[in-house]
Amino acid sequence: MTHGLCNAHHLRELRAAAEDGQRWADELATLLVATNDRVKNAQVNGASALSARTLKVLTRHYDQLITVGHAANAPPERTGQPGRPKRTKSANLLRRLDRYRDDVLRFATDFTVPFSNNQVERDLRMVKLQQKISGCYRTEAGATNYLTIRSYVSTMHKCGCFGCALTSNDRPSAISRPMRAPSMRWRIPGVARRSPLSI
Repeated sequence: MTHGLCNAHHLRELRAAAEDGQRWADELATLLVATNDRVKNAQVNGASALSARTLKVLTRHYDQLITVGHAANAPPERTGQPGRPKRTKSANLLRRLDRYRDDVLRFATDFTVPFSNNQVERDLRMVKLQQKISGCYRTEAGATNYLTIRSYVSTMHKCGCFGCALTSNDRPSAISRPMRAPSMRWRIPGVARRSPLSI
């Protein structure tokens, strides 16, 4: 199973390291953003991967910046106390970026892997917002129905075919024909009971 790390989180950590005087961090953040832009352009042009030459240049530049980072963050000296010496946040970030380089750059080698996991966080945000506003659900069926609707709407937006508009009578009007939602146990006004919501 392939794994990709969230580079949105890396960019925030790199920005904080750059503010602490770590120049390598600013250059590495610029490299990640530029690579993401190149991946997007390649996808628009119908490419399924970056060229081998581009990937070679990318990884070489990445490794060079990591080497500069290690030179600027020497290992802490032993204090004679038990346990490992404490590292700075920048040093810990550098260590992770070095150890998991392939996972950091997965979005560049595999276009099916997103640059960040922000989409996952956005999918969960509405569930947390509902919980904050209304608290817990009174029944399991109510929670199931809510999540079914949220999943359907989110999938339509991701597929770019969500075209459901509600009229004054709260009845779906046919703008496009996306996939059908599963049957619900409760009734939607204007829709026959236990029939899939067909738009």
